[in-house]
Amino acid sequence: MLLQTLRSVRELSVRDELELVVRLAVPAALAQVSYILMQYIDASMVGHLGAADSAAVGLVSTTLWLFYGIGGASIMGFSVQTAHRIGAEDFDAARSIVRQAFTTVMTFSAVLAAAGFLISPHLPVWLGGDPSIAGNASDYFLMMALFLPATYFGWLAGALLRATGDMKTPSYLGILMCILNCFFNFLLIFPTSTYTFLGISLTVPGADLGIIGAAVGTGIAETIVGAIMLWMLVVRSPFLSLVGRSGSFIPQATVLRRAFSIASPVAAERILMCGAQILSTAIVAPLGIVSIAAHTLGITAESLCYMPGYGIGDAASTLVGQSVGAKRLDLAKRIAYKCVGAGMVVMSVMGVVLYFAAPVLMGIMTDVPEVIELGTRVLRIEAWAEPMFAAAIVSYSAFIGTGDTLIPAVMNLSSMWVVRLTLAWFLAPVYGLVGVWSAMCAELIVRGGIFLMRLKSGVWLRKLKQNN
Repeated sequence: MLLQTLRSVRELSVRDELELVVRLAVPAALAQVSYILMQYIDASMVGHLGAADSAAVGLVSTTLWLFYGIGGASIMGFSVQTAHRIGAEDFDAARSIVRQAFTTVMTFSAVLAAAGFLISPHLPVWLGGDPSIAGNASDYFLMMALFLPATYFGWLAGALLRATGDMKTPSYLGILMCILNCFFNFLLIFPTSTYTFLGISLTVPGADLGIIGAAVGTGIAETIVGAIMLWMLVVRSPFLSLVGRSGSFIPQATVLRRAFSIASPVAAERILMCGAQILSTAIVAPLGIVSIAAHTLGITAESLCYMPGYGIGDAASTLVGQSVGAKRLDLAKRIAYKCVGAGMVVMSVMGVVLYFAAPVLMGIMTDVPEVIELGTRVLRIEAWAEPMFAAAIVSYSAFIGTGDTLIPAVMNLSSMWVVRLTLAWFLAPVYGLVGVWSAMCAELIVRGGIFLMRLKSGVWLRKLKQNN
């Protein structure tokens, strides 16, 4: 249906194009929301263990984002190519890219898991964490690193399904992951407890593993759902199923070069972006355990607002990528504009919700009054940046759909390092965590502005027009 729509676009009205965007964006946004809801539940369960445990998780979270970002970039190098081949209706070539993606991601994820294993004992010390939380932080990071191969394969399968236009399967499985994560975390984090409801007592077994249980529970949930996602891709996908079709899993130089040209700027950007976030954590760390906990939980709460933007970005990347493959650059531009507009509207609404619901969101994750109060203050600052953050997120995804990754990566990096970190460095000693989040808000507004300028300029489509 999606390919037929792309072929017949000249007959579509503006309303038809909007419906196309909504049809893909809504399930993609739900998938992102379900994933971040899983993290929110994690943070809530850990938060009720105490501020020290929240701080331990927060200390190493930015480094985990670095590992996730690198893996996500490697996956992108193959998913973009797959979307282009799907748009061109060259399904054999698309399946060949899928096989090569399996081999490459399997190797890469094993290397990153090994690296995580090696650095885990030293990471909390490198980040300047309080000695009282270093042991738990190290153990948490180690367990999350060991599950990286399973995590990456689930992400790969989901990205490839989205490249075909199938947004619903990753969305439904994301909801399942959230449910499984709640179940396993509850059993593994807390001790055996007896609950009474309507006069009926029920004893629920628990492993009492604390934050280690949170890591293991999340890893098990991701492994189960990742396996189902792979099965849906390899067996059930009408475009990419490998069952009964022979082919080589040995990576080809042409595919790897193209994957590298797409992924390397994104990987470099995410390394430096996460490096900036790690440096931001290092700026926050001396402010004390309450500030670290409020910072960590605040980031989790805010992500409920911007994850719909990433979902709409997924739809933009898929639709733009398939439009490029179908050689419909006119559609690619119109889709990009509509997706960016939709993202800004949705995240503006979410920003209003964040502003007024900030105390409730923080209260769900922790019962420490000081953490709730400080987290509420910084979330209300960040709420003002949500519309422009959406502009940056969705524009970037649209650019990626064309394979244009270098300049957008430079734009992200320049904004983060020049604006956010510089402001945070000067404001933190005077205003504490409020200063750090004020710097974050200002930077996101600047970033959204420069991405809107590039989107309007059309330069991201110029090279493709010359090639056509």
